[in-house]
Amino acid sequence: VSARRPLMVTTKKSAKKKPTTSKPAAKAKPAKKPVGAKSAKKSAGAKKTGKEAKTKGVAAKSTKVAAKATKVAAKSQAGGAAKARESAATKASKRRAFDPADGVREFAEHEARGHAARYEAQLCLACIFELFTKQFGVAPRTAFSEIKRYAPPVEELTTRSPARPYFVSAERNPRCPYCDSVKRWHARITTYRVETDKSSDAARRAMVKKLPKAEEQFATVERKTTAQAVFYEWLEDLGRGLDFEDDRAWMLDATRAYLERREPKTDWAAAFETVRAVRRSQRLAEGWEQDGARLFLAPPLYNDLLLVQYLVSRSHRHGGRTFEGRLTLPELVRRMRYSGHLDAQGITERDQFEVLEKLVEQLTGGERPVKLLYIIDRRDLLDKVKDVYARYAA
Repeated sequence: VSARRPLMVTTKKSAKKKPTTSKPAAKAKPAKKPVGAKSAKKSAGAKKTGKEAKTKGVAAKSTKVAAKATKVAAKSQAGGAAKARESAATKASKRRAFDPADGVREFAEHEARGHAARYEAQLCLACIFELFTKQFGVAPRTAFSEIKRYAPPVEELTTRSPARPYFVSAERNPRCPYCDSVKRWHARITTYRVETDKSSDAARRAMVKKLPKAEEQFATVERKTTAQAVFYEWLEDLGRGLDFEDDRAWMLDATRAYLERREPKTDWAAAFETVRAVRRSQRLAEGWEQDGARLFLAPPLYNDLLLVQYLVSRSHRHGGRTFEGRLTLPELVRRMRYSGHLDAQGITERDQFEVLEKLVEQLTGGERPVKLLYIIDRRDLLDKVKDVYARYAA
């Protein structure tokens, strides 16, 4: 039976036990606080409050600094915007308030008086852009770059009748005689010519050093020539500015110009404020003296002045007008010989033309070498070419 039936395992039911109620666990007593805990908590709180106050102070300070930086940035930005809004004309006028050319003029007036000249010419930029873009076929930008680098020739800037695109005009609002363009297309180029010698070399070098070098605003050119050629140029410029209709006026102006050239350190402008007549002195052996409204010159100086007046006026009047009246060449030579001027100069020639040649050689310095310094003011050219390019490209 046990083999056929599966083994049955029987278990006795355990006796029912009464539920036991466990006692509640005893409450754990809180650990005793150390003696310094309360003071430590207070100190920690105080530290925390101090840190927070410090943090708030730093934050307020940084906010104030940031506000100040923002204000400064806004101010600088406004200033930059205001500066950017300035027109080219305003910039040019500000720059001319501190004109470096004033140094050149001051040098010409005080260091090289009578040995300096000033020339002005107008350059038509419309003619130049027309030449570059239409005849040469280059782009406006290329034409602009070439014109900025352009070095005007001294001959064109100092001649009486320059060729295109240069012209000379005394009008306030000139028009180009070639293309009829208006003033905004014209650039004014001023050229100063200075005769250099040992007495003014130091002042000339100091003046050249003060000229601005940026963008080649001023160009300098040196030329070698002779004293006689320079004197003839000076004589031509002098005659161009004299009014030969009033003998008394132009003779005094010619006298002052020659004396300034002969003695550039003397303030002849102040001396000629009261001078009304020029006379030959019978007392002076050399030099000059002023007596009220009369200026007395020593005989050699007076004879040189007569020769200057004769040379400057003979192309404007028949013969030459001088303080001694109208003189022909034979009359001038006769006066020079009888006054002893020819003997004092060592001139023994008898032919009147040879005598005149020797007199001029003694007066001018002959073939003595002279160095000329040309200072070309290109600032107006650099300003105008930018405006012209902007209009042309637009």
